[in-house]
Amino acid sequence: MFLLGKLLWFAATPSNSLTLLAFLGMVAAFIRKISRKALFVPALGLAGLLLCGLSPFAYWLATPLETRFPQLRPMPEHITGFIVLGGGVRPYESEESDALSLNDAGERILALGDLARRYPSAKIVFSGGRDFFDPSGEAEADLVRRYAETLGVDPSRITVENRSRSTYENAIFTRELLRPAQGETWLLVTSAWHMPRSVGAFRQAGFPVIPYPVDFRAPGPRYAWRGFYEVARGLRLTDVITKEWVGLVAYRLMGRTDAFLPGE
Repeated sequence: MFLLGKLLWFAATPSNSLTLLAFLGMVAAFIRKISRKALFVPALGLAGLLLCGLSPFAYWLATPLETRFPQLRPMPEHITGFIVLGGGVRPYESEESDALSLNDAGERILALGDLARRYPSAKIVFSGGRDFFDPSGEAEADLVRRYAETLGVDPSRITVENRSRSTYENAIFTRELLRPAQGETWLLVTSAWHMPRSVGAFRQAGFPVIPYPVDFRAPGPRYAWRGFYEVARGLRLTDVITKEWVGLVAYRLMGRTDAFLPGE
């Protein structure tokens, strides 16, 4: 199921599918000697690329996800610990450069350092396995612990869950590792757009958590009509958020979340 999901998503990713649609349409138009009907297909693909790449479409997709769980204010006075989900590290680049390399979800890692200072006695758990495209590489959780001192965190404070490859496995394996007791207070750290599916998966696994969203992509009403100056950036965000919506539907159908769109 995991491999099948990766393959299906590669084909369904908006930037991939729209580009393929435009390419195949041009091929069809060439074969048919550029008939008007044949040109409709590549025109549709190119229109989709421009819509997703330059318009606020990606922000419209992101807003319903990011507003399900607002920023945690005020902060709890005491917590048992906090869990940071993987996805913010570039594993291959980190290994090759011998330094922690972050991607566009790197705020998850920055939050680890911030919360570690806010709660010096709290337990720290990082959940993240190996990169799907580099199965022989080091797990993301192990890399974070190895370079924890660059965040000002003692590596011995970090408990790693290094088997998970998906949000569902984050929840299942972390619960097996921690076996949370009744009355414990755990924060869950992940990107705001990823928080509904994450909270739903943890709830379904029997692990109640307090959402601590970071990495907001559409923070506020101003983004409702704000476009992109680079097509690549708009397409990237469209890909990320579309995948999240597809994941919510799939998780609900498979019984891996307690609701289609979990909220407070």
